[in-house]
Amino acid sequence: MFTLKRLSRDAIEAALERAERYRLLNEPWEAESICQDVLAIDSGNRRALVTMLLSLTDRFQRREPGAMAAARELLPRLDSEYDRCYYEGIIFERRGKALLNQGGPGSGPMVYDQLRRAMECYEKAEPLRPSGNDAAILRWNTCARVIMAHDHVRPGVEEPAQTMLE
Repeated sequence: MFTLKRLSRDAIEAALERAERYRLLNEPWEAESICQDVLAIDSGNRRALVTMLLSLTDRFQRREPGAMAAARELLPRLDSEYDRCYYEGIIFERRGKALLNQGGPGSGPMVYDQLRRAMECYEKAEPLRPSGNDAAILRWNTCARVIMAHDHVRPGVEEPAQTMLE
């Protein structure tokens, strides 16, 4: 229908600053669009990949279908194992917090599962972290505190399978 206009290479930095501002203004669609424009001319731009991933996770609060899958699809494009582990943790953590905020009957075990998965990712990232970067530790502690602060955020109880009698 439309042919998208191409961003010039010398506009990348300003465009990414704008994308980050749109994220702060809670306008993830705009930030994501800018990142798509940057990635169209610089497919490996780490800042664009991370900003786009975070923009997709901003959409979790709005219950937008496909946002989690789209965010996870970006992970292999990140060039370091640390980034892949850390940002996978961010995805699970933000999904868990979105579920917590949305509430609903039986949401506690789902929140717990997402936060524990995030914590596992942060544990994988921790030994890979660059010197002086304790972000994975800070995120792990946050997840632990969220779980400890909410009585209903607990592991699900598996019901024993029932066999049908004839």
